[in-house]
Amino acid sequence: MWWGEEAAKGAKIAVWWDMKECPIPEGYDAGRIRPSLEAAFKERGYSGPVSSITAYGDQTQTPVHILQGLLSTGVSVAHTRSESTNYILYRDIVEWRGQNPPPATMMIISNQVGGDLSWDLARLQQRSQYNLFLAYSKAPCVLSVLSTSSRWLWEKLLGDNNNNRIENRSVQYKLSAMILCCCKSCNFNCQSPEKFRKHLSSYKHARQESVYPTYKEVNRVTETWGRNYAAAPEYATAKILVWWNMFDCPIPEGYDARRVRPSLEEAFKKLGYSGPVSITAYGDLNHTPEHLLRGLSSTGVRLAHTILDVTYKRMYSDLLDGQKSNPTPTNIMVISDTDTHQAFSTPLVRLVQKQKHNLFLAYSSRPYKMFVLLPSAEWLWHSLLEVSEKRKHVLQKCTSESESDRGGESSAMLYCKVCCGGQGPDYKSLDYLWTHLSSEEHAQEEYSITAFVQLKMKNRNLSLLAQYDREHRQQWRQARKHSGRVFFFLIIIYVDLELENLNPADVVALDVELKNLQPCGEIVT
Repeated sequence: MWWGEEAAKGAKIAVWWDMKECPIPEGYDAGRIRPSLEAAFKERGYSGPVSSITAYGDQTQTPVHILQGLLSTGVSVAHTRSESTNYILYRDIVEWRGQNPPPATMMIISNQVGGDLSWDLARLQQRSQYNLFLAYSKAPCVLSVLSTSSRWLWEKLLGDNNNNRIENRSVQYKLSAMILCCCKSCNFNCQSPEKFRKHLSSYKHARQESVYPTYKEVNRVTETWGRNYAAAPEYATAKILVWWNMFDCPIPEGYDARRVRPSLEEAFKKLGYSGPVSITAYGDLNHTPEHLLRGLSSTGVRLAHTILDVTYKRMYSDLLDGQKSNPTPTNIMVISDTDTHQAFSTPLVRLVQKQKHNLFLAYSSRPYKMFVLLPSAEWLWHSLLEVSEKRKHVLQKCTSESESDRGGESSAMLYCKVCCGGQGPDYKSLDYLWTHLSSEEHAQEEYSITAFVQLKMKNRNLSLLAQYDREHRQQWRQARKHSGRVFFFLIIIYVDLELENLNPADVVALDVELKNLQPCGEIVT
């Protein structure tokens, strides 16, 4: 359950429907679309009013009785050129969001909730969380970055004509006065389906669609949003949880590890964030210099030993545990090249859409394309670390307060995220942790994980090879069979031309050669 789900259950619901991707089944009563949707919402516990249902498509292809059935139950119809439907549908969604703040529920009925539309909508959802439903005629083959409360297959959602779900037809007719037929090419509106069809067949409409351009690409409204925003009041004093992948973003050579925390805190302070900061660093502590580990630990940075194969998995697991134990709103910072690891970034996008988390990002190099993650601030790792060079007194204060009598270490927790499924005990000192990391039991655990990951990768590759064979082997056999026929045909021509020059022994030898080659094709005689 996401943080605003209970409030959304009684709030308004708006529906955007791509009729080409999810058409009305043949013989289905168009007047049953709205009651079918409302019944599905009620089954999920959503009782809010369905404020609008808009059906997009080339309405010159929609029979008048279908238009009448839709309009009679409060469904608006919008004419769009097929190639522009995505653009117009998403433009209307963005406009509606600007006029209707959450809590509210959005439903999109389309197979095209992917690509640019999914990318931009996921970023919008991270900024303003609406409850989201999806329906499609064909289930997507890849995991969507959109976080939804419910998903349906279109035909199952509609049911059949034998299951009468229309509860009160009189109520539906009262809604019809508010319903419009809209031509998105001409900005023409009316309430009569006959008048609407007349407009679509007019010279004026044809000229408008011919002269004005067709917009095919979704307008990604978040693409121009700034990178670093001042803290919103609800997040200014909230806790900041930092998850740092030292494999991707290591401490630069010669850099004082004690400056990492003050660098982050100073960057937060510049944007107006003053909440307490918790930092957990993940890396191979067996191969990290001791002075770096003691420097980090002395400033309260938690250290988690892991290996590259499971780093993202352990980070995300700990991130989930951290957000459960810290009430929203919470600030989350991820220091990692997350765009290179979809298995981490996609669940994180979905999490931020569900919960009131404010996101910060830092990475070792600028991504070649924009993240689907929508941060309130983002930095290059090296530039972020340079912040504290101008504020060395911050370092001195932090060090004096956090160092203890145990060789400069603080009470920061130390973990092994390899053993016990990442749920092992925390260690009181680096010495205790190193004793564990040098043990036979730990070495065996690391070996088992590495072997398992390698086996999993091998099986995945074998699965891909098998899939390729299923899809291409028959085609390959047919191609070889065809080439075999041509090959043997040429041989027979040659034999016919040279037969008079062959002695009986040569003929027998040639016959043997042909029989040996026969599996590749058929001998043409």
